[in-house]
Formats: sequence, C-alpha cells, structure tokens
Amino acid sequence: MKKVTLALMLAGAASLVMADGAALFKKCAGCHGAKGEKKALGKSAVIGGMDVATLVDDLKGYKAGKTNKHGMGMMMKSQVASLSDADIQALAEYIHGLK
Repeated sequence: MKKVTLALMLAGAASLVMADGAALFKKCAGCHGAKGEKKALGKSAVIGGMDVATLVDDLKGYKAGKTNKHGMGMMMKSQVASLSDADIQALAEYIHGLK
C-alpha cells in the first residue's frame, strides 16, 4: 500500500512540474495568431505546424540572444527569457500540433 501511495504522490508532483504548452502559447498568440497562422508583425514565418526540433532550436537561440530571424531577435529574447527548457519543449510540441 505504501508503494502505491508513494507512486501516486510522485505522479502527482510530476504533473505539477510539467509545462503546459497551450497555456504558454497564449502569450504568443497576440502576434502569431491563435493557431500560429500569422506572420508576427508581418515579418516572421508562420509557426503553426513547424518541426519541434526547429522550434526548440529557435526558441533557445532567441533566449540566448544568438538568433535574430527576420530582425525579431531582441523582441523574441524578451518574450522567451523566462522559459525553462521544459517550457520550451512543451511550447514547441504545442506549436507543432497547430495547423
């Protein structure tokens, strides 16, 4: 019984830590559209449905200040500054699923 209780507690704690891509994307939707269908400020690529690995690389690059696609580097850096690696992964997976 103790093992089952411990397993349930750990599973519950893990779910609290897991990032929510949909919730994180709300911050992005103002520029990129609800489905990632817009070119942000008329400049960026359409991000909805993009490859997860590309999105992760781009978001990490913006966060590090090393990426400046379409001249959006500084704006994107401030938008992703607070994201953890888990947040970035969850966000990329969510965006990939948008069509």
